[in-house]
Amino acid sequence: MGDFSIQLSTNLVNRLVDDPEKSKKKTRRTKPKVIREPQQPQPKINQKKVSDDSEPLKDSGARGWPIQPPVYMPVAPPSQPTSADLDAIRSVHEESLKIVEHLKKLEENMAQEVTQRAKELRDKEFKLPYQKPVPCLAQKEACVNCYKEHGKEDPLKCAGFVNSYANCTRRVRQQVSSGNK
Repeated sequence: MGDFSIQLSTNLVNRLVDDPEKSKKKTRRTKPKVIREPQQPQPKINQKKVSDDSEPLKDSGARGWPIQPPVYMPVAPPSQPTSADLDAIRSVHEESLKIVEHLKKLEENMAQEVTQRAKELRDKEFKLPYQKPVPCLAQKEACVNCYKEHGKEDPLKCAGFVNSYANCTRRVRQQVSSGNK
């Protein structure tokens, strides 16, 4: 919490001690008009003038007891931590720094291990199986190339390539059907 002080004036103490039965409502007094002299312009300053407690305070028009300076109650200063407390805090701080460094090393090791295992799994999982070669691939490409060159002009020039591709496919079909039986 913050520092605070309590101010008690003698006027308040006297009112509380002397007249507890008196009505709490005060009658309104009219103040005599005071003629004010025009003030000379002064530079604006945001500081308030602090009155010196040794000077008697002036009261304009109020009669009775003079206003007493406020009474300030001392506030206990906050206790300073002892060296034992500071040593304990420092040791806990150093220990936590060591733990943080150890955890960072563990994190780096685990990240490397996970990366390595992910690479191994990917290599095992997505390894392409042995693929059989496509039969008659050379004859097919020769036929397609011939049609690209002569397809619009004279497609009959590609008849030899077409026949060789057809014979190749026929042989492969016979081999597959005889292997299945």
